[in-house]
Formats: sequence, C-alpha cells, structure tokens
Amino acid sequence: METEAAHGVWPTNRKDETPGVADTNAGENAKTPETAEKPPSRILSGIQPTGRLHIGNYFGMMEPAIRLQDEGDAFYFIADYHALTTVHDPATMRENVAGVATDFLSAGLDPSKATFFRQSDVPEVAELSWFLSTVCPIGFLERAHSFKDKTARGIDATHGLFAYPVLMAADILVYDSNIVPVGKDQKQHLEITRDLAGKFNDRFGDGVFTIPEPRIAETGSTASVPGLDGQKMSKSYNNTLELFEEEKKTRKKIMKIVTDATAMEDPKPTEESTLLDYYRLFASDDEVAEMIASFKAGGTGYGHYKQQVFEKLWERFAPMRERREKLLADPDYVEDILRTGAKRARRLAQATLARVREATGIAGHPISLR
Repeated sequence: METEAAHGVWPTNRKDETPGVADTNAGENAKTPETAEKPPSRILSGIQPTGRLHIGNYFGMMEPAIRLQDEGDAFYFIADYHALTTVHDPATMRENVAGVATDFLSAGLDPSKATFFRQSDVPEVAELSWFLSTVCPIGFLERAHSFKDKTARGIDATHGLFAYPVLMAADILVYDSNIVPVGKDQKQHLEITRDLAGKFNDRFGDGVFTIPEPRIAETGSTASVPGLDGQKMSKSYNNTLELFEEEKKTRKKIMKIVTDATAMEDPKPTEESTLLDYYRLFASDDEVAEMIASFKAGGTGYGHYKQQVFEKLWERFAPMRERREKLLADPDYVEDILRTGAKRARRLAQATLARVREATGIAGHPISLR
C-alpha cells in the first residue's frame, strides 16, 4: 500500500524530553526559527536475536547501520520481544542477545555515536503497541506478507506473529524516528507504521506521532545476500555463512556454495552466479573484473574461485574478530553499553507515552509503587 500520509507532523526531530521538565535554555538564549540549527535525523533499526549472526545480517542491516551512525541520531536495538515468536528457551534467548550485542559492537557499532539497547529494557514500547492496536484495521495484518511467509515455513500462527507489524510500529514511533532503513521485505511493515501513525494523528490530534520515512536499499545493492544454495540467506533455509564462525568451518561451507556442472576447461556463466555474488561483497571492482574475465576464459575450476572467496572473506572480517575476542573477555562492558543506551531510550519513550496518554485521555502517568 503506497499511501502518502498527509498529516501534520512534529519538527524533524525532538530533543530528549522528560515530562514536566522545563527547557532551561529558553528565553533570551533561545534561537529563532531562522537561526536555529536543524536537528539531526533520528534513525531507528533493530535486529532479532534468533541465532548466531550471518553475513546476510551484516550486509543487509549491520553495515548500513554502522554507516548511518555518522549521519544522524542513531537508535539500534536488539529485538528480543519480537524474537519470542520463535525463541522459546530462556537460556537460548539470553545467549542470543549477548551474542548479538557482542557481534554488533565487534562489527563497528560505536556506542559514543549510536544509542544501543535491548528492546525489552524499554517496556513503554509494549504499552504503545496496545494504543496503536486500537486504530489498526485487521485487514492491515491479514495482508502482511511476513506472517504468511513465516507460517508457511512452519512457525506457529500466534497473535504475537500476527501482530508483529504493530509492535514494529511502536518500536519506530516511540522514539520519534523519522528515518528507518529497511530491506524490501520490510517495506510493507513500514507502510503499515506510517498508516497507523496517520490514523492515530487523525483520531487524537495532529502531531502526536512523527511520520517516519523509509530508506530502502536500492536494486543491485548488497541488501539481499544469497545463501550457500543461491536462495536468500536465512536460518530457516539452513544456508547461512556465519559472521564469526571458525576458520575451518567457514572454509568448508564456502566450498559447498552451489555451482553448475561446467567442466574446468570450459568458460563459466557469469550471470546469476552465486559465487560471483559472494566475491562482489568482499573484493574490489578490479578484482571482480578479473574473476569475471577468468570465468569467461575457462581453464579454472570452481574450487579455485571458492578459495579466493574464502580468502577475501577471512581478510575482510579479521579486524572484527580481533575486537570480538576483547569484548568476549569483558561481558560487563557490553552489558553497561546496553544499560546506558536503554536509559536514554526510555527517556524518549516515556515522553512519547506521556504525549499519547494525554491525547487519548488516559491518566497522565502510571501510579508509582515507591
């Protein structure tokens, strides 16, 4: 649904807000609209802790997120609420969350630039999900491709899975996010988020929610990384290449990349080549051109090309493996980063919930038990 929400929105971004706290810089020191600097865009993205991360996660979500942390006010979270639809063992959940946190930091996420936290450390997102569900037509959820795809693969058809787009909308809206990087498979969910924000604003007053804009990976980008069998890389298909797997296992998996039966001495097809697709992820343009020329010339077997892919991959992730070893030795440091990020995220989330509660007539603040 390509709907353009023509609703009033707040300014491009809000400052950290705490209900009831006045702006101490207001008055003669305040800048006029003409002189005020435009606040940075707030960028929001999340990743589910459903298992060990693979290179599809890296190129599809992590690498773009790491680039974007220099472009705006970035918020990145580990989506453990979402993961409950498929991860049902508590020990596995804790292990997965710790693994994602360590791996993301190893890959280059900088906590001095980005706010990094666990989704469940901001319970306001679950409350906001209910507010949004009251304006969500059931048809939005019935048309969601993700629910159909996952149930077709055997995942239980629970309410949590069905209402996934509403919780995703809450994730985005609770932080006044206005830029959301998404892959093509998540574009529909962001459209639902925009529609829900617009419906809520229409019903309860313009400006309650910022209407987010998508940043969708362009055709031909690395946003969709092929699996070892040529399908989309996915744990569900058992065709992944893990980001931080042992050297021997990584090499063995690369040697299993599916190729055709072309003889060594014959020219190799270069179109729709999973092997070339992998090489493009790690090699320079000149190196890719050389491999393509070698494919066309013939005389070289696929095993040789697979070894080249392995060497480039292993070289690319070497600095990350070094950082990871240091982080694994200091889990308290990783935990401190998540807790610090959650504190900032909660301040924003509480301000949003205060705005939503006021707009809907619900009591301004939950009663304190202290």
